[in-house]
Amino acid sequence: MFRIAHLTDPHVGPLPRAKVRELFSKRFAGWFNWHRNRRTAHDMELLAALVADIKAQAPDHIACTGDLCNIGLPSEWAPSRIFMEGLGPPEAVSFVPGNHDAYVEGSLEGLLAQLAPWTRGDDGTMCRFPYVRRRGKVALVGLSSAIPTMPLVASGKCGPKQLREGERVLRELAGEKLFRIVMIHHPPHVGGAPAGRNLIDARGFETMIGGAGAELVIHGHNHVGSLAWLMGPDAKVPVIGAPSASARGGTIVHSAGYYLYTVGGDGAGFTLKAELRGLKKDGTVGDLGVIELHA
Repeated sequence: MFRIAHLTDPHVGPLPRAKVRELFSKRFAGWFNWHRNRRTAHDMELLAALVADIKAQAPDHIACTGDLCNIGLPSEWAPSRIFMEGLGPPEAVSFVPGNHDAYVEGSLEGLLAQLAPWTRGDDGTMCRFPYVRRRGKVALVGLSSAIPTMPLVASGKCGPKQLREGERVLRELAGEKLFRIVMIHHPPHVGGAPAGRNLIDARGFETMIGGAGAELVIHGHNHVGSLAWLMGPDAKVPVIGAPSASARGGTIVHSAGYYLYTVGGDGAGFTLKAELRGLKKDGTVGDLGVIELHA
């Protein structure tokens, strides 16, 4: 049995004070939006309670699928590293970036310089996507969909080179009879998010999964719990989006939460249980429901 917790979109705050010159870009709109509503929508005390619950569950591994930052300020990079250190050591926690981490040119590179150890693949390289991390019967494949975009645009892109390499490694891992979990920030399926927020090359991602397969795809970005399916070469692949880890929303699927996955069996036949844990109606953090995905 292998247990992995998946959280996403923590939007670590509060937003540091920005220099005037740092706002002469797309950042100004993000800065304005933060002060207008996001600073109350993302609750750091709630995020701390969620992380405490993850620690109490004692998973074997933790996956974080991006958006540690809010507007990609250099002053956000150190707090992002502190947050990752709080989740756990690099060998026990994996990270892929989101669009807010790549808010403007240079933001992603600055953040990854701080978080490189949490992207170290089995080959020893860091900050190169896709990367592969084998942990027991599980193989984590990290893809980056984080790209800088124009104002009011939050789309992502993997690019053909990353998708070709992703298909190659997924085929290789299938031969090793490992349970393959693909991590990405944007919903990777066609229709997973509206234009301007979508993965631009979602059709290419679907082609990659259709050719090589996977056992599970996890993502964030929409700040909502969701379940979709993609067709692999032999079976359907669940695509699960987690809510924001810090959102104090109005419904369960929009409120802060994370998924706790339990992988059982072996290469001859895996089982997968997905448990959604997060903010309950009484204000506490706990179990919100279980889905048996593979039998």
